[in-house]
Order: sequence, then C-alpha cells, then structure tokens
Amino acid sequence: MENPYQIIQNVSVTEKSHTLVENNQYAFIVHPKATKKDIKRAVETIFERKVSAVNVMNRKGKTRRNRFGLGRRADWRKAIVTLKKGEEAIELF
Repeated sequence: MENPYQIIQNVSVTEKSHTLVENNQYAFIVHPKATKKDIKRAVETIFERKVSAVNVMNRKGKTRRNRFGLGRRADWRKAIVTLKKGEEAIELF
C-alpha cells in the first residue's frame, strides 16, 4: 500500500483509547490488508513520530437482521500503535 492516508482510515475514539493515551499508545482503524510495517510507516509519515510497536487485531462484522432477512456489517481491522519513549503526544482529541 502506497498512500499512508489509505492505510489509516480513522482514529478509534472510545473510552479505552483515551486510557491508552496515558501509556503513549494510540488506536486506529486501518485498512484490512495493511501490514504492521505499512501501519508503522503511515503513522511515522502522517504524524512525524517514531513508533516502537504495532499490535493489530481483526474484528468480525456483526450479523444483523433487517426487513430483507439477515445482513452483515463489514469486517474491520484495529491497530494499537505505541510510540517510542520521549516522543511528543499526538493531538487527536
């Protein structure tokens, strides 16, 4: 993946992601085919911070009922990025 703005799609704004900021960690919704190296490169280019670790988890979309029968939400991927010690915080919120 070439474009870093296609790799990082959104910032995950949840209560847990607010508590992760205290540990210099940030949660992002990323492209489902992005690798850890792609995510690391994208964060370093977009936010200009050094990354020490990237943890990735795949989330399955929920099955929902609607008037046409069963439907399904899209699968998505979440990345928790840890910045190196001494790096400034990223202003997201």
